[in-house]
Amino acid sequence: MNPNEQYSEQSGISAARGPNSLSEQRPETGDGMKRAAAKQMIERYYYQLTDGCGNEHCQNKDCASCPTFAFQEKSKNELAVKAIDLFKEKAKLCGSLPTKVPRAENAAGPSKLSNEENATTANVVLGGASSSSKAHSGAESSKTAKVFVEEKPSSSKGQTTALFSQQSTCNVIKPIPTPAAETINYLTEEKVIKLIKDCEGENSWSKLIRVIGATFNNADSLIMSFRRNDHNISDHGNVVTEEKGDERVSAIRSDVSSCDKEVSYSLDLEAVRRTFKALMKIPGLPYQGALVNALSSLSRNVEMELRYRRPMEQNPNYINIFLIVMEIPLDEHEELLENSFPEFCKALGHMNMSGQAKLARIWSTFGDDWLMQKTRLLHQVITMKIAQNHGRWGRVYQLNEDEGIAGSTKVMKILFYASIIGGSMDPDSVLAEEKETNESEESLQDMLQGGAVGHEPKDLNKPKEDPLANELRVSVLDCRRPLVPYDEFVNELLNEYVDIEADYKNKMENKFSFMNHSFILTTASKHTCMYIDNRVRMYNERRSSILNTLVRGLPPIPFLRLRVRRDHLIDDALVNLEMTAMDNPQDLKKQLIVEFEGEHAMDEGGVSKEFFQLVVEEIFNPDFGMFTYNEHTRQFWFNPTSFENDGQFTLIGIVLGLAIYNSTIVDIHFPSVVYRKLMGKKGRFEDLKDLDPTLYASLQQMLEYEGEDLEDVFMQPFKIGYKDVFGCDLTHELKEKGADTHVNHGNRQEFVDLYSDFMLNKSIEKQFRAFKRGFNLVTNESPLRMLFRPEEVELLICGSTHFDFYDLQKSTEYDGGFTVDSPTILHFWEIVHEFTEDQKRRLLQFTTGTDRVPVGGLSKIKLIIARNGPDSDRLPTAHTCFNVLLLPDYSTKEKLKDRLEKAVDYSKGFGML
Repeated sequence: MNPNEQYSEQSGISAARGPNSLSEQRPETGDGMKRAAAKQMIERYYYQLTDGCGNEHCQNKDCASCPTFAFQEKSKNELAVKAIDLFKEKAKLCGSLPTKVPRAENAAGPSKLSNEENATTANVVLGGASSSSKAHSGAESSKTAKVFVEEKPSSSKGQTTALFSQQSTCNVIKPIPTPAAETINYLTEEKVIKLIKDCEGENSWSKLIRVIGATFNNADSLIMSFRRNDHNISDHGNVVTEEKGDERVSAIRSDVSSCDKEVSYSLDLEAVRRTFKALMKIPGLPYQGALVNALSSLSRNVEMELRYRRPMEQNPNYINIFLIVMEIPLDEHEELLENSFPEFCKALGHMNMSGQAKLARIWSTFGDDWLMQKTRLLHQVITMKIAQNHGRWGRVYQLNEDEGIAGSTKVMKILFYASIIGGSMDPDSVLAEEKETNESEESLQDMLQGGAVGHEPKDLNKPKEDPLANELRVSVLDCRRPLVPYDEFVNELLNEYVDIEADYKNKMENKFSFMNHSFILTTASKHTCMYIDNRVRMYNERRSSILNTLVRGLPPIPFLRLRVRRDHLIDDALVNLEMTAMDNPQDLKKQLIVEFEGEHAMDEGGVSKEFFQLVVEEIFNPDFGMFTYNEHTRQFWFNPTSFENDGQFTLIGIVLGLAIYNSTIVDIHFPSVVYRKLMGKKGRFEDLKDLDPTLYASLQQMLEYEGEDLEDVFMQPFKIGYKDVFGCDLTHELKEKGADTHVNHGNRQEFVDLYSDFMLNKSIEKQFRAFKRGFNLVTNESPLRMLFRPEEVELLICGSTHFDFYDLQKSTEYDGGFTVDSPTILHFWEIVHEFTEDQKRRLLQFTTGTDRVPVGGLSKIKLIIARNGPDSDRLPTAHTCFNVLLLPDYSTKEKLKDRLEKAVDYSKGFGML
């Protein structure tokens, strides 16, 4: 780099830092002003030591531009200490460093803008005078920008017309004198291309460096840059001209009005992308340093604007800043990605909900490739931040406290909702119908919850809905296929380091919490979040029970206690639950304690697991008549012609809710549409594929048939036939006079929709409404719907189907004298790995109380194998409440296998050991 170019790069960096530095804009009083002034002076000394003043003939030995600079070998930390010493000594400062910025205020002072208050119209006239240099000297020409401010009374509406400052004050910035400082107020594609060609011709990138530094440091310059042809500022880039002030007022108001649409913006996006593409072709990217410093300064200023003012409301074009910066090819600028971009994300995180919603709507139109690329860049920032602080994470310093991680997660949330609203959404008519149904069900649910006999109504502490989702009027459940798959938003490394307990506490204290950004969490982490929330709720119910005992003299009922007989399991369980639901539904949210009559066992979880397993086996027995079983899909479905009353289905819903609430996995085989319906969605044609693949294929064939003889080929009226649980034939007309209306090309979509709606919704409406009501009695205050999608709820209830016993082996601990290298332990795992899948299921049932794999895999089961004495003929035993397997130290592998198989095959019941 030649001397002039080096000088200009330093000037560009100074320009990036100087004009809008945070310390210059923040008003201070008293001691605060003194501290701010001292901080500013120390910063100036530091920049003088690191960047210099830009004058290659500087004689100040404390300036990096001086040829005899004495601190060239010093580190940045040492220079920072030196800057403090220079401040104490009141050493000389070079004149070309940033100077104090005066502020011009109107008579009203720096008050916030209001449409009903008096404002001023800032007429900014930019001019420049240039002087040419002699050819033999090689010196570059210079131009000095002069800024004049003239205040005029505004119209009665009080609208501001200044785009440089969205306040009632106007910052007058004394420009830094730099060689060949060409007056450029905003960027266009043509200006940048011309500037690149000029710099190539002069073999110096100094002009480009200064322009990049100055423009990306100034929010107002970016707002005006890269406008579409129908959103031009003026012929010369000035905000308002003296000659045409009134006409420009009208033009700017029209410009602002045009940006009020949900997805409209004044930016020429393609021009921005072409410009950055041209910049990326420059060898060595000489402007990168200026861009990094400028973006850092811009981020701090924008953050202050977003936190303490309302720039988005005053000028909708303010959003152009974020659109432009997000188009920077960050993957090619590692320094920018590492240093400045996290600061920008932090600033963007302070944007109000309406601004974030508008960004999400705009970004949703950019396509899946763009969203995927930006999502991965944000993951890269988060991963980099975690790796940089490896070893610090723990009780003292949490991931939530890192502003770079928090800011990147907030920006990713906007991208997440952009992917949702840009994906395949349910039709508006379906969403409106779902909303009406859910509201009516919720009102009935609240009446049941608060109308318990003998108890005062209790305010329900329902989870708050996501504010961005409310602003967008959208739910994650409304989207069938997002632009970016859900798994792409999960950060595995973050889930390894995040402390869920501390994160839950942050959520309760309304601090930044990953629970409010659950898209970034794995299903296992979200399960832990809900487990903690459920336990806290159980403790609160226990405390309330004790308080009622002390204050009102009521009998203490700290737990939901069920005493059942094995041979009358269903009758005893359902009667107890029905009485509890009628008396006080809130008791269902207490910790469940199950006792089998005649069996002495303390329920620490294992007894409850067996209780749920036995209840599910009996309830879903086809002979019971409440559910039908599909041999092909091996799934159960509600019997539309069941003779059981609504109360029975309500109680089954309570059982399912209790299983989730008490973190118990149950062996229930429902199609996925059941979990969508539990979350408030309606079943649609796509869901029919999981319930009845044969019927789905037939209807899909009808939709895809292109022949003109469709009516003759299918001969299908709007009347369908089906069988009840006893095999009797039943018919149903899908609409009025359906038997006389045949399916043709014009109405086949209507037929498919009506058929699907009947099979998935209307035919089981009565049974499912009661089932859902019981489920909600337990889970209505749970963060279930906030954290999980329907497919995750299915995994939560049923567990995984992947049996990886090698994961279980890695996570198993040993006690009582056994170690990982003990012969009995080595023989045990050799035998287990040779088991069939059915034998592995029974072993899991024997040791943990359930044959289901928990969320996150078998590694989440903390199995303990303890030595239970020396070699003997005793069978292995297990404490299912604590996942402990008691294993005698058998002498041979054959004996171990024989005793283990007998214990697994013939185990049933509980006893006190």
